[in-house]
Amino acid sequence: MNLEQAQKALFLTDIECDWHSLLQETTNILPENMLTIQCYGPVISNPYGDIMRSIIIAIYQEKIEEIYVVGTENNEAVSADVLIELDSMKDKIQTLDYLFQHSKPEFSGETVHEWLNENGRDRIEKCVNIIYHHPLVPSNVKVRGLIIDHENGKPSIVEVSPQITA
Repeated sequence: MNLEQAQKALFLTDIECDWHSLLQETTNILPENMLTIQCYGPVISNPYGDIMRSIIIAIYQEKIEEIYVVGTENNEAVSADVLIELDSMKDKIQTLDYLFQHSKPEFSGETVHEWLNENGRDRIEKCVNIIYHHPLVPSNVKVRGLIIDHENGKPSIVEVSPQITA
């Protein structure tokens, strides 16, 4: 995971976490070569949405050569308030569930509740694959997922690689 000093890396991280120093230490990337996009999750639910647009612009304007999607195994970003709010919106949720199952292929077979509470590892793997397979992302850009595990009080990083399809 070493980059030369002139190379830049982009990190897609959770908005509520400050892993800058841990990521710098783990990846050996100088702080001036680290760019960060923060969002809840991290989640890219649409390959042509705003987050992906920001990633693509950063790749070309900042000459990004490596992208890391960083998160945790658990669902810390989902608050209890969101789940309580869902119970009060049953009619809207039923309508959205119907649309997710019948109209939106990127949400195929999922419910609103599953979408909001997606497992951290699955979310990171999906993001890595969306970025890696995006037609506007150059093939020389490396895309990795990093899962930060805080068990035992010491953070460790597990790398997630993109699925390469034939």
